[in-house]
Amino acid sequence: MISFIVPAHNEEALIGRTLAALRDSAECVLNEPYEIIVVDDASTDRTSEIAVNHGARVISVSHRQISATRNSGATASRGDVLVFVDADTEITAPALSAAKEAIRQGVVGGGASVRFDEGRLPLYARVLEFLLPPALRVLRLAPGYFYFCTREGYVAAGGFDEPLYVTEEIGFAQRLKNQGRFVILREFVITSARKLRARSAIQLLWVGLRLALGGRKSLCRRDGLEYWYNARNTPKPTK
Repeated sequence: MISFIVPAHNEEALIGRTLAALRDSAECVLNEPYEIIVVDDASTDRTSEIAVNHGARVISVSHRQISATRNSGATASRGDVLVFVDADTEITAPALSAAKEAIRQGVVGGGASVRFDEGRLPLYARVLEFLLPPALRVLRLAPGYFYFCTREGYVAAGGFDEPLYVTEEIGFAQRLKNQGRFVILREFVITSARKLRARSAIQLLWVGLRLALGGRKSLCRRDGLEYWYNARNTPKPTK
């Protein structure tokens, strides 16, 4: 079985689109059982209701911390392959098919290339969209928007580092690489550019600089991490 794990906090605007794309791709590609788990992390909107309407199993937690929320979903899952998908990311059938084939060939885990969703994109976001895929393949780093691994690899790597509020996927990737081959697929998923639309390139650079100068301590508290934990430019809710 394949377990799709979707962490979510107040994602009524996009969760429906995410789950619809996930199910469409799964029905197109998979010939084996799968489950969709939405880990609702203290939402105050219709996230859970929409998830249930799309056939997902909803687990309620109150972490307000993405690493712990992902781990809660993995603990509750039943699959021998785990696929972590951000609530604002649409899985494409080619990416899911490539991930399935990579696991069949013995890969322990990996991620995919990315494109941003439709809509206005600042120039620097278009540059990022062009540069990110080759950079991720060279560095063999998988951003959290789409992450797949075997359950065995996940357990051996110790899951996501719960003291961290951000960048937890980087350490997880390093530990997974110690368990076996780790790949970044050329196939892409589609993720929301809402954070990039709400901030300038200078603001984004300042976020990165502040994290770099703050060291690990700055990653272990929510203060100062508004880029991830304080939504901006929220789209109209989906049904």
